[in-house]
Amino acid sequence: MRYTLRQLEVFVAIAQHQSVSRAARTLALSQSATSTALAELERQFDCQLLDRVGKRLKLNALGFQLLPKAVALLDRGEEIEELLQGQHGIGSLEVGATLTIGNYLATLLISDFMQRYPESRVRLQVRNTASIVERIALHELDLGLIEGDCQHDDIVMQPWIDDDLTVFCSPRHPLAAEGVADVDRLLREAWIMREVGSGTRRTLEHAMRHRRGRFNILLELEHTEGIKRAVESGLGIGCVSRLALRDAFRRGSLVPIATPALDLTRSFAFIWHRQKYLTTAMREFLRLCREMTAGVERSDGIDLPSIP
Repeated sequence: MRYTLRQLEVFVAIAQHQSVSRAARTLALSQSATSTALAELERQFDCQLLDRVGKRLKLNALGFQLLPKAVALLDRGEEIEELLQGQHGIGSLEVGATLTIGNYLATLLISDFMQRYPESRVRLQVRNTASIVERIALHELDLGLIEGDCQHDDIVMQPWIDDDLTVFCSPRHPLAAEGVADVDRLLREAWIMREVGSGTRRTLEHAMRHRRGRFNILLELEHTEGIKRAVESGLGIGCVSRLALRDAFRRGSLVPIATPALDLTRSFAFIWHRQKYLTTAMREFLRLCREMTAGVERSDGIDLPSIP
């Protein structure tokens, strides 16, 4: 075998970070050693794997073909190393979750996972759907938990559980007493909205795709809790997952608004790269996710601790 796992590790890091210096910091190597390892790999096989575009290194066609195979081989190598060392963990896991899932479900799942496998290592990134999809495509994450749809040829998506978005307002808002709103009324209201690229924003805009008019967006926020606080203060109305609202509805600090003209149902889903080797850690984490939602039809029916 004319290549080493270290050379592949360097190649993967440079491909993911698009920079030798950032890859070197990630691997705790000098920049010179990192450059040398990549150059040696390319020299041994008389090939080029990355092209320089401005200040970044971009995968070329051969590099794109090699990346998933290199990641899979490194994953298997890590499992073999842990087995030979007699470790009882099941490997490391890089998980990405969108905000609703990350804030309300993923941390509980990871806690359960770590209690069962205390020697395993898990890192969680919480981003919007577009960002999670991008990181999965670049092999920066092993597994993604997203809200809504994913149309990417290189990514496998499996539905997890249905989730309902709900339009809501402050108890002091005029719509609170009415309890229902048609599309024309919704378009006249000031909105506190998630950012472009979020699964929540996509679902809401998709539901309105055949309607004339545009939302009156007063404020865009990246965090569900920030939207809830802004709506509570009376700035406008919002729309997020009912999972994130059930405690506020129970307390009466926020009020649901029925929107019979809009289909605001979506699905939470698992995603991973089509060429990704499903490690033991990934398979076990997926099993725990499905175990959490067994027998539950919608996300707000999941048994979770209440927030006082």
